[in-house]
This record gives sequence, structure tokens and C-alpha cells, in this order.
Amino acid sequence: MKLKVLASGSSGNCYLLENKDEILIIECGINFKRIQEGLNYHTGKVVGCLVSHEHKDHCKSIEQLIENGIDVYTSTGTIKSLELEESYRLKSIKSHELIKVGGFTILPFDTQHDAVEPLGFLIQHKDMGKLLFITDSYYCKYKFKGLDHILVECNYQRELLEENIENGMLPEWLRDRITKSHFELENVKEFLKSSELSRTKNIVLVHLSSQNSDGELFSREIEKETGRPVFIAKKGLELNISKELF
Repeated sequence: MKLKVLASGSSGNCYLLENKDEILIIECGINFKRIQEGLNYHTGKVVGCLVSHEHKDHCKSIEQLIENGIDVYTSTGTIKSLELEESYRLKSIKSHELIKVGGFTILPFDTQHDAVEPLGFLIQHKDMGKLLFITDSYYCKYKFKGLDHILVECNYQRELLEENIENGMLPEWLRDRITKSHFELENVKEFLKSSELSRTKNIVLVHLSSQNSDGELFSREIEKETGRPVFIAKKGLELNISKELF
């Protein structure tokens, strides 16, 4: 199994979990043409797409995916917020209710964001073990164990945010929106400390702010905290996320 990052950040998010037989898309917040290119136009291998919430940097191509025969899984709140209707291709899912998408078993869970019904995903596959995906959430109330791979938002550092506000690079009103909807470095560290990481093979930091983050600092701090390899999600990143890497 490979993880491929097509985009990560406020301008768009899209990730692929791919083996020789099937592909699961996580988020579709970029142009459909870019998604097709990332798939090498193998849309027939796609078993589905998970969408966490209704903000455009996560769901931009949702209608194009449906029109091209790709099943999309998201919450009822997201569907209603986008003024779409549940259909054969657009499937409503609920927090804590397991679903099966191809060879992937997925447990959605609720997250904390300024959206109607945002979700994170615990994803399991025989080729990769358990993968946790959580983005756009200022904290997580759940604890996880037995995770092989973690994709977690690390959007900003409070000191950098305050510095940018003081320097006039950001308006003060934006502080409340960011702090009440996104994961801050120290919160990510606390979340990872509360998780059982004995099986974790890598941690991928997603959705870094273009202004309020420092990827090198974030990866260094979290590697020191967890003792696990840490990667920054950027366009073009490909990782082997097979079940046995040690």
C-alpha cells in the first residue's frame, strides 16, 4: 500500500491510498483534472472517496467524482450544507458506524471544526493495518491504539500566529477562527501522547498553514515527542505504508 499526497493545505486537500488493485481517495478539494492525473487516469481502480466536511478545500470536486462514477462517502450534515441529495453515488455515513469500501474498513468519528457535521476516519486494510486520518479539528476527544500510520493536521503554532497578528500580517478576528477550528502544534503533541503508538510506523502532518507553520520545526518537535518518523504532507509525497515496515 502507498500513500500519495496530491495536495495538502488551505488551497486544497487530496490523498490517495493505493495498492495494485484498488484506490481510496481521502478528500477531493482540488480540480478533478488534478485528481485524474494523480490516479494516472485509473479511475476504474477507485473504490470510493471519503470527504471530511463541506469546506471547498476538502470537497471541491465532489460532484465531478459522482458524475464520473465514483462513490463518495460523507456525513448527512455535509451533504445538506452543500445542497446536494443523498443518492446511489453520494452515500451518507455516521460517526461510530462502520462501513466497508472495497477492501477498506472505515470507522468515521466526529471532529471539532466550524462545519456542520465534520468527520475523521479510522481506516483499516489488510495491506496497511490501521491508519488514522484527522484534519480540521482543534482537538480530538478520542484515544486510539494499535495505529500503524497517522495522518493528522498540524495547522499552526500559537507563537507564529500571534507574531503574524502583531506584525499586521493577519487580522485579529482571524485568531478566533483559527484557534477554534484547527489543530495547534502543542495540541497535536498532547493528542499523540495520549495515543498508544507502539505499532506506529510513521506520522504524516497534514494541512499546515502557509503563514503560521514551520514544517521543519513541527516534524522535529513531534519526532522528539513520539520517537516515530514524521513527514510533512506536500504535493508529490509518496510513502510506503505497508503493514510491516519494521
